[in-house]
Amino acid sequence: MPGPLQGLKVIELAGLGPAPFCAMLLADMGAQVLRIERPGGAARLDRYEVTARGRPALELDLRSPEGLQTLLALVDRADVLIEGFRPGVMERLGAGPDTCLARRPALVYGRMTGWGQDGPLSQAAGHDINYIALSGALNAIGPKEGPPTVPLNLVGDFGGGAMLLAFGVLAAVLEARQSGRGQVVDAAMTDGTALLSAMMWGFRASGRWTSQREDNWLDGGAHFYRNYACADGRFIAVGALEPQFYALLMERCGIDDAELRELQNERARWPEFAGRLAALFKTRTRDEWCALLEGTDACVAPVLDWDEAPRHPHNRARGTFVEIDGVTQPAAAPRLSRTPGNAGPVDPGRRDDILRAWGLEAER
Repeated sequence: MPGPLQGLKVIELAGLGPAPFCAMLLADMGAQVLRIERPGGAARLDRYEVTARGRPALELDLRSPEGLQTLLALVDRADVLIEGFRPGVMERLGAGPDTCLARRPALVYGRMTGWGQDGPLSQAAGHDINYIALSGALNAIGPKEGPPTVPLNLVGDFGGGAMLLAFGVLAAVLEARQSGRGQVVDAAMTDGTALLSAMMWGFRASGRWTSQREDNWLDGGAHFYRNYACADGRFIAVGALEPQFYALLMERCGIDDAELRELQNERARWPEFAGRLAALFKTRTRDEWCALLEGTDACVAPVLDWDEAPRHPHNRARGTFVEIDGVTQPAAAPRLSRTPGNAGPVDPGRRDDILRAWGLEAER
């Protein structure tokens, strides 16, 4: 069954991290995505390059007149172009927004960078950790003592980067179908990560959030919203925010400590209460606690590792993970009832077939 983006033609200038992930999201949902690789790049793709799944790759030398002309001929047939180079690189290659939009006025030109297309840092190198540091988000993650915790590259590259680029691209595509005019989507990880923090900025303005780590109700400061070690060294995640869920947690854990039961929101007592719960949760293994609490409104879940997550009954029932060419990986998401997405294999494809699919003669 075709996905919801069937008919959308996307050119992806191959890069690292967020731009390929954005292209993967579009391909999973049925878009006809063509990944442009440097010479030799497609040959290096293998089944482990999960974010390159579901779309063919065409090698082009954009520094050569022939390679550039082939790219521009593809642009003539595209709805979207996505690139993740530093500002000015595509212009120097001869395929910047002005050039492409002059040829294809309805083109949506998606640009993914860390710092954005302008500003004093726009030409500086950087990575996820730098971008989320500048946004204010990194300082909020981790223990009170010591440095902030690095949250993989999920927050900047994929959350504030690729997801926001995909959202911006699709918003611009919808507008272009009404106006007939394309535009540039300037997606910066600093902007996107700041946007992900919108709720915390509201809490901070109202006096309900501090700049100290582990001092707030969603950052591990509250005893009812944090991870606890169990007897076997594994962890459970407790998220009993609401009073009724907290009361059920107390009840099912057999806690008769009146202060712990009744003073949930006494902020000054949170460290002390966390210590009491930490001692309790160390009396049983993670699976023993899950047998008692998981699936109830006590809001408790096991902290699973990469091997365990695909085997969990809920994830298995939902098909959250799939195996493609022997590689376990996340399935396409979100779920659409009538035109669901689908995760395809990593398959560079044949050059002649790719060009014909885009209406170009194979001699190119």
